[in-house]
Formats: sequence, structure tokens, C-alpha cells
Amino acid sequence: MKTEKMLAENFPQMPVERADFPILQRQMRGGKPLIYLDSAATAQKPQLVLDTVNAQETLHNGAVKRGAHELAEESTTAYEDARQKVADFVGADAAEIIWTKNSTESLNLLAYSFGNASCGRQLPNAKHNFALGAGDNIVITRAEHHANLVPWQELCQRTGAELRWLDLDAAGRIDLATASVIDCNTKVLAFTHVSNVTGAISPVAELTALGHKNGAVVVLDACQSVPHMPINFQSLDIDFAAFSGHKMGAPTGIGALYGKAELLADLPPFLCGGSMIKQVSMEISTYADPPERFEAGTQPVAQVVGFGAAVDYLQKAGMENIAAYEEALTAYALPRMQEIPGVRILGPASAENRIGAISFAVAGVHPHDVGQVLDSYGIAVRVGHHCAQPLHRHFGVWASSRISFAPYNTVEEIDIFLTALAEVRKFFGIEDIK
Repeated sequence: MKTEKMLAENFPQMPVERADFPILQRQMRGGKPLIYLDSAATAQKPQLVLDTVNAQETLHNGAVKRGAHELAEESTTAYEDARQKVADFVGADAAEIIWTKNSTESLNLLAYSFGNASCGRQLPNAKHNFALGAGDNIVITRAEHHANLVPWQELCQRTGAELRWLDLDAAGRIDLATASVIDCNTKVLAFTHVSNVTGAISPVAELTALGHKNGAVVVLDACQSVPHMPINFQSLDIDFAAFSGHKMGAPTGIGALYGKAELLADLPPFLCGGSMIKQVSMEISTYADPPERFEAGTQPVAQVVGFGAAVDYLQKAGMENIAAYEEALTAYALPRMQEIPGVRILGPASAENRIGAISFAVAGVHPHDVGQVLDSYGIAVRVGHHCAQPLHRHFGVWASSRISFAPYNTVEEIDIFLTALAEVRKFFGIEDIK
């Protein structure tokens, strides 16, 4: 009754149709309906995306930019149309969007391109110097996913630059009081827009201004922000940003790197081969302009086209509507989770200035065991360190369980999850833990 009253009087309307997501009709072990609370790991795909990918593969398959026949023309048009859709979605120009395999590849592309510049491979007549060396530093934060940490560690080891980091407060938010690590020798400032563990939204404007004041290139990991809130990279004034299609309802195997046009123009390539050149001789090669310079080889056309369809779907739902709906889900779940004895939230305890990725620990129960108990109820959650070991150590744990919301989740699903979560300690006979 309480849930029904809340839905009727206070809760935003679901911005999508659950029927658009075929997998949500699945029954899991024991005939229980699927309750999918793992969208921060990978989102489920709407029928529009599945149909678009299938149509590309069955009716239009052709090599992009490598033929004059009709199929090649259709594939090339669809490929570039998707680039424009994604660019519009994140507030960028089409030439500022580079297709990659995923966000990890996007961030590695940057790190290796900076490394190439550091090894004397800076492009001729480049206005921006990406080279790093001894005396320089790269600044990240303790909140980073490993994809925005390990590549910068490696780049420092290759170039002699120093790796520094901003620390966190007790709630896991970036502590600007530790920003003194950013100085005039900072060449790269890389940080997450939204933590994949705590859901906390970073102070992008403050960090970007501080980075630019010191002459640093600002890199944003936008994996957990682009699917959940309106984004305009040009308005944010960040220099580069990485995000993934599969967290937005697109196929796996496709991501994107955004870069300011004037910086991409000066960035040396990472992968070399077909499609990324202007002229090749036996002695030397010259490179194509961006984005082609960074898209060597045969591209994943169906995945790119599916990415465009996912953006179409999200645009129709409205990112403002999605953000408001997911914030309401988060505001509903957070206080109720904290009422369950033995449950500890890792991250901000309220829905303010965060998204619906909620990591938690259950006293006396390993996260993998928590996940298995929840799975017996048909509930899919993430367990482990979520590719963020330093952040978990900040909270004094090695791993956690995580629920995460998408616009297809419901309050009723949260209620079932809360009931199941309250049973976890009882299952292991430790319900006396407070």
C-alpha cells in the first residue's frame, strides 16, 4: 500500500517502456522474474538496438569507406550518421568523436599517444606539446576505476613523470582540500565524472578550472555519467572524455573518445595501419586528420550503428527524465537499505549529487555470498572490487556488493531487493550483528 501510494502521488513516471527490453521478461532460477540491478556494469538493450544491429548485419553489411558499391555506401552512411548522433548527444562536433572498443581503450589510446609524443613522435607543426618527462606529473584521484589509473601509472613509468592523486573524504567524495597536488608541472589531470562504486558526482567545474589554470590537459572518465544525466562536453570545457556504448543500451565492443578538435589535430596516433593514413611510402607515412587518424583497421560497423540507435532511444526518453527518475529510485532505496541491520553504504548516504550506483557491505558476509543469496531471488547485482581496489581500501574493505539503476527499474523491484537483502544475514545465521 505504501509503495502504491508513493507511485501514485510522488514518483516520476518511468521514462521508458519495460516491454522495450525483451530480457526483462526472463524467468530466472526457480521461476523467479529477473530483477536486473546491474546496469552500471552493462545496461540491457532495447528492441530498437537489437533490430538495428540485425538489420545492419542482414541487409546492409559492407566495408566502411572501402568500396563504391551500394552496400559499402549504406554502411558508410550509417557509420557516420551514428557518429553525428553520438556527438549531438554529448555536446560535441562529429569530428571530435573517435570510435574505440570501449572506454578502457579510449583512455589507453590517450596514454599511449602521449607516450608516443614523449618518445619524439610529436606531429610536425603541432601547436600543443603532449610530451612528458622527469619533473612533470600526472594527477588522478583515489576514486578512479582501474581503466583511469593503470594506464597513467604505465605512462609515468615509461616517461619518468610522477603520478599524484587527490584523496577522498569519509563519504568517498573527492576532497578538494587535497588539490594542492596539482601544480604548474601537471601535464594531465584525469578523473571520473561519477564514481562507479559510490555513485558520487565529481566537482567537474572546479577541477577543470584548476587543471587549466596550471596548463594541464583535463581527461574525464564519463562512463557512469553519460548514460544517466544530460551531458555537454563542450560546455564542461574538458579536453578529452571516455565513455562506453554498452552502459547506454548499445552493443558491447564499442566505445568513444571525445577530444577537442584543436587537441586531436596535434595528437599522434596510437594504432597504425589501414584507414588512418594520407600517404604511405616505403620510407615514411603521413596520417589522416581526426577522427580517421585514430580508427585504424576494419571498424565494428554494426556496433557503431547500434550505438546510434541506443542514443536515439535515450533521446526519445529524455535524459532529464531519466536523471529525475533514477534520482527518485536512489532516494527511495538509500534510506531503506540503511535501516537494515548490518548493511553499510559505501559512499554518500543521500541521493543528493550522486547517481543510482549503490555499493554496500553486509557485516559478516562476503560480497560473493551476498550476490549468490540475491541471485536465488532472481536479483542480479555486481560483486567484487568493481575494478576500483584503492577506493575500496579507502573504506577499509576489499570488496562490496553493488546495485545500480536504469530507467527500466521499478520501486517494486527495489522492495523485493530490500526484502531479500534483509534475509542475507539470517541465511548465514548471523542476524544478531548490528
